[in-house]
Amino acid sequence: MSNSFDPMRPLTRRRFVTSLGAGACLSALPHKAQASTRASTGLLPLTPSNAWDLKVSRTHISLDGKSMHAPNIGGTVPGPILRWKQGETVTLNVSNALNETTSIHWHGIRVPSNMDGVPGLSFAGIPPGKTFSYRFRLHQSGTYWYHSHSNMQEAMGLYGAIVIDPIRPDPNACDRDYVIFLGEWTDVMPHDIVSNLKMQDDYYVFRQRTAASFPKEARDAGGAMAALKDRLAWSRMNMAATDIADVSGAIYTYTLNGNAPDMNWNGLFRPGERVRLRFINGATMTLFDVRIPGLEMLVVQADGNDVEPVPVDEFRIGVAETYDVIVQPKEDRAYTIFAQSEDRTGFARGTLAPRPGMSGLIPPMDPRPVRTMVDMGMGNMKPGESMDHMAMPGMDHGSDMKNMPGMDMSHMDMSHMGHMSMPKMEIDDPGPPPISVENQNVAMMPIDRTNSPGDGLENNGRRVLNYGQLRATRPGADRRPPSREIILHLTGNMDRYIWGFNGRKFSESGPIRLKKGERVRFTLINDTMMEHPIHLHGLWSELENGQGDYRPYKHTIISQPGSRMSYLVTADIPGMWAYHCHLLYHMDLGMFRTVVVS
Repeated sequence: MSNSFDPMRPLTRRRFVTSLGAGACLSALPHKAQASTRASTGLLPLTPSNAWDLKVSRTHISLDGKSMHAPNIGGTVPGPILRWKQGETVTLNVSNALNETTSIHWHGIRVPSNMDGVPGLSFAGIPPGKTFSYRFRLHQSGTYWYHSHSNMQEAMGLYGAIVIDPIRPDPNACDRDYVIFLGEWTDVMPHDIVSNLKMQDDYYVFRQRTAASFPKEARDAGGAMAALKDRLAWSRMNMAATDIADVSGAIYTYTLNGNAPDMNWNGLFRPGERVRLRFINGATMTLFDVRIPGLEMLVVQADGNDVEPVPVDEFRIGVAETYDVIVQPKEDRAYTIFAQSEDRTGFARGTLAPRPGMSGLIPPMDPRPVRTMVDMGMGNMKPGESMDHMAMPGMDHGSDMKNMPGMDMSHMDMSHMGHMSMPKMEIDDPGPPPISVENQNVAMMPIDRTNSPGDGLENNGRRVLNYGQLRATRPGADRRPPSREIILHLTGNMDRYIWGFNGRKFSESGPIRLKKGERVRFTLINDTMMEHPIHLHGLWSELENGQGDYRPYKHTIISQPGSRMSYLVTADIPGMWAYHCHLLYHMDLGMFRTVVVS
């Protein structure tokens, strides 16, 4: 019997653990990653173009010892950087050389619905051997990206960056300009990952709390008894406080412009120059915490839109978000761009340097985050406090059950939930019976976390960006108050690894209907203990973060665990639009809705 790796054979847990052990031995040996077809310079094309011929095909790519016949554009992962000019009309002829249907979604770009690239909505997809011509006018500028919306091809490498030059002089013009595309690479097929997660939701999580970590927990909790009660509470809920990410560095190599950490991507500068770094998180499942030790970063754009500059040392970037930052290195030395995964199981890195081939110091990773009662939707409850009033699986909570996602909430009194001026509030459209609510958490006391940088970043001694600091450089175009509020709970059944809105997966949900031209408020209540980057196609999401009429416009918004947040939407483009969590496996397993504007 051969022990060679077969990429098409399902990855069992025994096989995975065996390969992990072998990988641990190999990682101790000196090696150099091979990825000549993957590496990207991050340099923008010299001039924008409004006509592109793009071919989707497969290329054999090997990175960090992990090989895959990966779908891609132009033979590279990431694909080519597309540089456009605001105000122009672009034509993109996308030909499909795969043996399956493909598509390209222009993430964050305001286009007619039939150009948005989501098969099954206003677009049929691109069959094998066929070409589809996308054509649309550019109403915006900034940093965006593109990716497939078919057959989980995005998870295997079908993505790339978009840069749109502004029609007016850029107020943040710089001497140098780089795209920093963050991602993951693995040779485990996406459907195998899904199968493993459905079999065991913490399949890829190997960093649990142990006896060795108990003394620190006791200090943080104010005593051993409080820490013990906290552990017992998590045990009774059959949940782990260390369950930060569904898929970890156990199988992922984290990449920067397609480069593994030891490949040391280089961006050049002359001391004193202003350098613009366009960060894009094109990962499948990973949130990154980004810093450049020794350099202040000035955040000037969020999701392609200008914001008042915010000086920071670090920022968290959710899957599908983009941030533009400006740095000004003044010393003649190398600086490390360091992007650690939220669960601290690995990092991507590159180097800004005055000369090619230089390498900066790589900082140690921060301690792993540990979930708290805040993440469970229990407000500011301290470890060890009573959780008897919390709706937990198998317990009868009487009237509290009306708060359970998926239960009939049509007659629920929502007045205590704020926004008293709203004439109409909606929980959900009527639909089929929901998925089982068993083993779904309920955020009994969700809180506003827009002023929190996120788990693992609080009080770390650095200036870390939070959503409350994002302020648009000009007032929003639509000053009208919303006419109604749509309340959506983000829910999940971990035992079955099913995700959804209001306890329903996509197949059990009807569309969210908006009238063309109306102004609505979307309110998200995160009943899960995970971050969810929520993306609404086709329409801007104006985050309500305390900045009044200067709300930042975003296309993707991180909903933190146990939180309640809201944003305004003007339904100004008709059509059928996708609305989903951008953690790909959450979207694929139910956290997806259709928004219909008519």
